[in-house]
Amino acid sequence: MPRFEPQPTDLTAPFWDATRDRRYLLQWCRRCDAAVYYPRECCPACLGEDLEWREAAGSGEVYSFNVMHKPGSPFMADAVPYVVALVDLPEGARVITNVVGCDPVDVRVGLPVTLDWEPLSDGRHLAVFRPS
Repeated sequence: MPRFEPQPTDLTAPFWDATRDRRYLLQWCRRCDAAVYYPRECCPACLGEDLEWREAAGSGEVYSFNVMHKPGSPFMADAVPYVVALVDLPEGARVITNVVGCDPVDVRVGLPVTLDWEPLSDGRHLAVFRPS
């Protein structure tokens, strides 16, 4: 079964369009200067609606993780075991992602990670992270 491919919406289209060039964007609130993840109509910190997209550095640190030995979705059946992680970015956002490129037993809280990309069928890319 092929990998699940997220479908862009009007709100998320700028993020997904940037992945074609392997650029990782985050929303930012111009009112309080907070990173906003996941894409929203307003800032969860101040409820401001003046949001813009900015490129993120592409690094982070594992905050928490889970090794999936049974797939959470039939689309991931061929990938088990795989790591689902919360990664803290230096911009202040905490994102949910997969950690790839290592044995799942080597993933730990505090592990430095770097952005990587998995190609999707339409030229977009899925952001994943691997140990730095």
